[in-house]
Amino acid sequence: MIRPGADAGTIYLYRQPVDMRKAINGLVAIVEGEMALDPFSASLFVFCNRARTLVKLVCWEGNGFVLWMKRLEKSRFKWPAALPLDVVELNAQQINWLFDGYDLTLMQGHATLPHHTVL
Repeated sequence: MIRPGADAGTIYLYRQPVDMRKAINGLVAIVEGEMALDPFSASLFVFCNRARTLVKLVCWEGNGFVLWMKRLEKSRFKWPAALPLDVVELNAQQINWLFDGYDLTLMQGHATLPHHTVL
């Protein structure tokens, strides 16, 4: 199984539904035009269809674009809808949670505690 790893760089999730007939050129046009990001950066860009059954990921690998797709047969992706931004920045763990069906708006780890001294 091919999945983004910890070295994936920045992962940008586009929250608006996308026509999945779009291939690399159409998705890269969204990255440049609507997301106002550089598609040639070391970033991954993630898109979903309106029915939330299909996800496409596009990234630049130095000499060409890679297009990755996952289609669900019986369920839907828990696409984050209750967020203020159209573009959401995720880490590799969060995008893999999304691919596995978890709701990212509910996923929250332990809070970081500030430490001052041991004694």
